Amino acid sequence: MASKHTPLKIIFAGTPEFSVSALQRLLDSEHHVVAVYTQPDRPAGRGRKLTASPVKKLAQKYDLPVFQPRSLKDDEAQQTLVALNADVMIVVAYGLLLPQVILDSPVYGCLNIHASLLPRWRGAAPIQRAIEAGDRQTGVTIMQMDVGLDTGDMLTKLTTPITPEDTAASLHDRLSTLGASALMETLQDLQTKQRHSVKQDEQLATYAQKLTKAEAEVCWSDSAETLVRKIQAFNPWPIAFTHYQESSLRLGQARLLTPEELQSYLQQGGRNLCGEVLAVEKAGMIVGTGSQPVLIQQVQPAGKKMMSAYEFAQSRPVLGQHFL
Repeated sequence: MASKHTPLKIIFAGTPEFSVSALQRLLDSEHHVVAVYTQPDRPAGRGRKLTASPVKKLAQKYDLPVFQPRSLKDDEAQQTLVALNADVMIVVAYGLLLPQVILDSPVYGCLNIHASLLPRWRGAAPIQRAIEAGDRQTGVTIMQMDVGLDTGDMLTKLTTPITPEDTAASLHDRLSTLGASALMETLQDLQTKQRHSVKQDEQLATYAQKLTKAEAEVCWSDSAETLVRKIQAFNPWPIAFTHYQESSLRLGQARLLTPEELQSYLQQGGRNLCGEVLAVEKAGMIVGTGSQPVLIQQVQPAGKKMMSAYEFAQSRPVLGQHFL
């Protein structure tokens, strides 16, 4: 029986930094991680040196068996995994499709930590799309995996608000920790969770399309809300950008003006022209949009590091200039 008194034999499958919190919580628990699956080492950095994934690095620290198959579709890879005789397989941003034979192999099947409140935002970029869409809250879902794309029954959900200050980077870190907590809660009495699992409402499902660099360019005629959400959602990748004096200018962080700030600006005769730098303050650059001005807080000129927008404006005649 899978209860809080029964340590489980677990296979863990994950690759990026998002997966690390869950693996660490398992390693700190009474459960026994019998093997770790992760993506093959990839070239990284300027030297393109083969680099282990964050999950592999943690697994090696604990001398865990690490498997890095390029696919789980061939018989040998499947037989190796099945032979581990695991109670459950935990999958967190692993990056490989799991065939039915793998899904059926562990006693309690395969569980996935998904970074949204399913069925909201299935797919590749749930964190970023939630911010971009203006969702007020998000969270994590522990899902019983099936052959569909994030379509399995739901076992546990934990929520967190999306604040105006949140970027995809800050929300990523919070959801990584929250996912680990949701996983441990689920494993306390897995049989009960599975008996009371909830099917997803297909009518509420939304697909979180993978981000592309092409869509990172901002359009200053968009509303202030749309622009701010995009800038926050696309940090740390691919980073929203605009054009200034024939160069690309990345936009790292932005926010709406508070009602008091907006009223003060307008009382001083402030105008709103799309893409124009209307004012420079220590808090950042006030730039016009299709609805009302926004405050750009962080920018990154070509070949430079991310800096405060105020610092950027001190060495350049940006006031009255237009971003394109």
